[in-house]
Amino acid sequence: MNSFPKIRALTLDVGGTLIRPWPSVGTVYARVAARHGLVVDPGMLHQHFAAAWRQAGEFHYSREEWARLVDFTFTACGAPPVGESLFAEIYDEFREPRVWQVFDDTRPALEALSAAGFSLGVISNWDDRLRPLLERLGLDKYFETLVISCEVGFTKPSPVIFAHAARMLGVPPGQILHVGDCATRDVAGARNAGFQAVHLARSGHDASPAGIPTLGELAGLLGH
Repeated sequence: MNSFPKIRALTLDVGGTLIRPWPSVGTVYARVAARHGLVVDPGMLHQHFAAAWRQAGEFHYSREEWARLVDFTFTACGAPPVGESLFAEIYDEFREPRVWQVFDDTRPALEALSAAGFSLGVISNWDDRLRPLLERLGLDKYFETLVISCEVGFTKPSPVIFAHAARMLGVPPGQILHVGDCATRDVAGARNAGFQAVHLARSGHDASPAGIPTLGELAGLLGH
């Protein structure tokens, strides 16, 4: 059954939707810190990073904002403030495909949607590390356009970033389905911009009645 009969294009979020840090942000932070002679528990780092991320509020994904967030994460664990050398190495580490996991359902879903004739795009709150990362992960080939907040100057849920994606795809907003894991930035943001939207709730928690647990559900929703 096609729940979205007028859809011509899909846009997808990236973090938490297509990929995730691997094995965790805290583990990556701890591994890099150890190379600088600093031993910090990965679990504590991950816990404090998650808390800092939830409290970050308006975040524009600048290098300076990341530096403050990383510093807060370490000092909350009782570690000394993060110097420029350690931060630079942490920042660069997240450019590397080895610290990201492509979800098992990502490539099959993108292949199926492409084969069905849908135009695909990305709408992501990210910095200038995203384009080369998607290329190195082999995911960029699926998308006609990558709309990234650092390039547009607006972050989701602003309607501006969604409107930009619609223009780049050449498809009216009402005929675009946006998929993402955040009910506020992705679902509400997309709908406020005139898009249709689906909430991807991978954990199974906080899913709306119209939500899906995996990207593999998309083809069925679209009648393919």
